[in-house]
Amino acid sequence: MYKQFFSVLLFLAISTTGFCSTYENEVPLARQSFNQDWTFKKGEIGTEANKEFDDSSWRKLNLPHDWAIEGPFDEKHDARTGGLPIFGTAWYRKNFSISEAQKGNIIKVAFDGVMNNAEVYLNGEKVGARPFGYIGFEVDLTPYIKYGKENILAVRVAPKDLSARWYPGAGIYRNVWLDIENPVHVAHWGTYITTPKVEEKSAVVAIETTIENQTTQKGKYTLKTIILDKEGQQVGVLASNFDAEKNKSSVIKQEIEISNPILWDTENPYLYTTTSIILNNNQVIDSYATSFGVRTIDYSRDKGFLLNGKPTRFKGVCMHHDLGPLGAAVNYRATQRQLEIMKSMGVNAIRTSHNPPSPEQLEICDKLGILVQVEAFDEWKAPKVENGYNTVWDEWHERDLRDMIKRDRNHPSVVMWSIGNEIKEQRHENGGELAKALVDICHDEDPTRPVSAGLSIYPQFVKNGLADAVDIIGMNYKPTQYDNLLAMDPNYIVYGSETSSVVSSRGVYHLPLENYEKHDSFQITSYDIISPPWAYPPDFETYAQETMTRSLGEFVWTGFDYLGEPTPFNGRDNETNGKWTGDWPSRSSYFGIVDLCGFPKDRFYYYQSRWTEKPMVHILPHWNWEGADQEEIPVYCYTNCDEAELFLNGKSLGKKVMGVDKTTIPADFKFWKQPEKTWDSPYRLNWNVAYEPGELKVVAYKDGKVAAEKVIVTAGAPAKLTVVPDKHVITADGSDLSFVTVRVEDKDGNFCPLASSLVTFEVEGVGTIAGVGNGNAATVESFQGNNRKAFNGLCMLIIKSVKGQTGDIKIKAKSEGLTTATVKIKTTRKLDI
Repeated sequence: MYKQFFSVLLFLAISTTGFCSTYENEVPLARQSFNQDWTFKKGEIGTEANKEFDDSSWRKLNLPHDWAIEGPFDEKHDARTGGLPIFGTAWYRKNFSISEAQKGNIIKVAFDGVMNNAEVYLNGEKVGARPFGYIGFEVDLTPYIKYGKENILAVRVAPKDLSARWYPGAGIYRNVWLDIENPVHVAHWGTYITTPKVEEKSAVVAIETTIENQTTQKGKYTLKTIILDKEGQQVGVLASNFDAEKNKSSVIKQEIEISNPILWDTENPYLYTTTSIILNNNQVIDSYATSFGVRTIDYSRDKGFLLNGKPTRFKGVCMHHDLGPLGAAVNYRATQRQLEIMKSMGVNAIRTSHNPPSPEQLEICDKLGILVQVEAFDEWKAPKVENGYNTVWDEWHERDLRDMIKRDRNHPSVVMWSIGNEIKEQRHENGGELAKALVDICHDEDPTRPVSAGLSIYPQFVKNGLADAVDIIGMNYKPTQYDNLLAMDPNYIVYGSETSSVVSSRGVYHLPLENYEKHDSFQITSYDIISPPWAYPPDFETYAQETMTRSLGEFVWTGFDYLGEPTPFNGRDNETNGKWTGDWPSRSSYFGIVDLCGFPKDRFYYYQSRWTEKPMVHILPHWNWEGADQEEIPVYCYTNCDEAELFLNGKSLGKKVMGVDKTTIPADFKFWKQPEKTWDSPYRLNWNVAYEPGELKVVAYKDGKVAAEKVIVTAGAPAKLTVVPDKHVITADGSDLSFVTVRVEDKDGNFCPLASSLVTFEVEGVGTIAGVGNGNAATVESFQGNNRKAFNGLCMLIIKSVKGQTGDIKIKAKSEGLTTATVKIKTTRKLDI
């Protein structure tokens, strides 16, 4: 949802950017990015809100900004939150001016999210506050604006230590907007669009528009709503006259029928746009645009989840909100890349664990066709951490929950709300009562979607009524209990809200194979068999989903590694004063299917083999085992084909048939029914191979024909670097990114899977270094700077464009003793791409 940009007269000047535009008809530009030219300083002396305060020595920066990702890593910080300084007090300040001609209009600033405990001041006056960092809010500046003069907007941010169970980031980490509106305007998140009737030849679009009248005058107005298709062609229009009562809101309900609707789904995520225009005496005074999709959703115990009447199983992952080396600061391209990687693995759904996502994430899911469960809270009134959401629950939970739903309910990708994750109230006598109150809020704001929760304490959450309160029950780590739960009540519907939790490090292989809790290297084998005590290898959930067919699907923990919570290296036995001192330097998750940089781990190919149809095959481990004290190397194969054949230096080691030739893996976890310590998986193939260097090749067959193959070669000594950008052309908007993969190779171009070379970057031209990384969860190397060690042969450079500067970015990657690699990235105006 956003304000339209009209060709109308603008009397707005932002002094720090020199912005001043002229349009006709004397109507204000409705929305302007307010991210540029802020000053920032950590610490506090007590007068930073004052207009006269001298901030000339402060750091100058643009938003979004996450101060914690800048580090430094320190063992004294909580390892659970990444070992980074996520707490403290800091101030942001911005100078701007509003023309005298804007008197009579409404001036607001809208924050998409501030992490956290934000207080907003204008010219020394406190004008707003929001403790919850994951939800947006707006502040009316109108009474405090000095027209024609300089204004000072100051934001105090004061996140506390022991406030989260993972890395939350710190600062104004999401986008900020300046809204200048007519006193009669569409409210913030003021449209609500549903499609109550969808047929092949027509669809009814129902639109509820909330219009605010911030004047002392009653007036007559017209709301004109126009629906445009993806190509910008008008497909529906309706005008409604209404009286705007003074200092009150009006809700206008309209229904518009569109012919031959194109339905939004995961394969064709087709989007329409409504434009809500307010007219007074035939003059446009406000406009508000909202994207939406025409689609139907339904849930049933026997048919599962139906999207447009088609049974659709959730092939989902849980996603935290950080962007790896970039921290929590929102970036459209980085978010888009994460979701593109997930979609290439076969993902069709995400769970926004455990908080409201950025607006950008939902916009991208709408465009990519990814289903979303939006989750509100990680804790309710009962605390998980000392300074968590429990401290503001009583005052803020209803406001935050309602605002989340109002913000997100027009996204066609959103198909379910979640009111909480593994909340402590599962054990409380009044847990069901509190859950019902939250569900009622969700139904009040949006009766079109079901409400769920991620529940883990079975069967207590059934006994206290929590299961009865929600529409759909999410089960965390209970793959054998779906049928047992369904047998308790004929109305229950269930899915795996959090599954597997296998831990691994990309490119690491420990032999012999065993199910262990920790390894003294602070790394975990990537054979995909290691999990914490409550969890299990992915094969078991796959089996449960395929044999206990009344589950709606699953959301794997997690799609990407995330900062913080370095299980099992989390100091569970070493807690002091509430902190997890951990097994330093482990400081981020091992749960991801891909690592912090987006490099796939082997498990990526396991899920791809189960969730995609295009023929694929993958084998592990690497094939550099010289000097290893191991007679045979276990080789695992993941494929969606019928069978696979393994070759070593051209000699066949035999064919294996999927589902017939099973692989024995550890199964000693407490939820599994079988007493055995091992389990034969039909979802992976295995050869035990006597090691000899050379070429290991796998060929996959479908219907008896070669369908896919993969080759791994024993690499020689590291000899050169290769750099591969994911985008060779980026937009010169100051935020677009190119993710540059750096590979260490031998003289013949073979990937060196054990290389740890230190790579230094030189960047010239119209770009800057946004971050560096390598996916290693156990290093305290900074994400800032111009160098990075390779981790198992790979590292990454993230390049950002400079706003308004087009041309070339020349990148050079160097490492002692290795041949230097160079690449050029072009930056251009968006219209040029």
